[in-house]
Amino acid sequence: MTTTKNNYILGIESSCDDTSAAVFCDDKVLSNIVATQDVHKQYGGVVPELASRAHQQHIVPVVDQALKKAGITKNDLSAIAFTRGPGLMGSLLVGSSFAKSLSLALEIPLIEVNHMQAHLLVHFINDTNSKPPKFPFLGVTISGGHTQIVKVKDYFDMEVIGETLDDAIGEAFDKCGKMFNLPYPAGPQIDKHSKLGDPKKFEFAKPNVKGLDFSFSGLKTSVLYFLQKQTKLNPNFIEENLNDLCASFQSKVVDILISKLNKAVKQTGIKQIAIGGGVSANSGIREALLEKQQNNQWNVFIPKFEYCTDNAAMIGIVGYLKFKQHLFTDLATASKARYAI
Repeated sequence: MTTTKNNYILGIESSCDDTSAAVFCDDKVLSNIVATQDVHKQYGGVVPELASRAHQQHIVPVVDQALKKAGITKNDLSAIAFTRGPGLMGSLLVGSSFAKSLSLALEIPLIEVNHMQAHLLVHFINDTNSKPPKFPFLGVTISGGHTQIVKVKDYFDMEVIGETLDDAIGEAFDKCGKMFNLPYPAGPQIDKHSKLGDPKKFEFAKPNVKGLDFSFSGLKTSVLYFLQKQTKLNPNFIEENLNDLCASFQSKVVDILISKLNKAVKQTGIKQIAIGGGVSANSGIREALLEKQQNNQWNVFIPKFEYCTDNAAMIGIVGYLKFKQHLFTDLATASKARYAI
């Protein structure tokens, strides 16, 4: 009787301000450790230099904790996967340098991962859905740095069919949240306040962009001018109407996203929708997609909350998928701040 050897993959994520390490046994998560960086809150956004330094402090203890929680040692590892890009260059270099050094020391394969592909392939983790999406499906990456509609034909055969022409969706949340005097990151705060407000109280502009592309700068400008006008009449306008402002803004963002997805489904004939990225944790977006699933027979795939924001589990699953296909890289692989999906 022959027994199949377990493949243990270490995933490392360091593209922005979260240091994360995950251990997989084939396609199952054994551990997924994330160290967040609170230092950026006082600046209202991520400071790249501070992020890189924090990654250097966190990466060794985070990897150590991931291995311990998984119940294995570094010598049990079959391969190491790391985020090559896109992201902040200084942050990426910390993760890639650590991954390269460890793979060299252990003499095991090194696997590079595209961060945005990983946000969509997270749906293939064994505990994410009872059934992962079937190819082809429409992937929607919604985060602080990206807004894309992607036609996913196979694990590593993806085509961007729509993307933002200016601000990313998460950026729009943060910038408008700042106008509402909310702390960074503002996305979760807007989501929280919107549940207590009237989404039809205020009307903001909906950008008219051709095709499947997005634009959020017009919406942002609409909010800015509206607030300038109202606060002249009533200096306490924002404070007195915060819940309604958040609800109206979030409702408009959801409307923009769902409208483009409707168009993408009609254009491609694909009714499987899988979302990924930090903004996929937003309750308004999740509810709107589930409603479309009930009414339009869309098949919707929404990640668990812990797989929405940056984490190493999504890097680990891509590492496993590439490990099966022997898609390895070498020590000459350079990090890429911009990296097409």
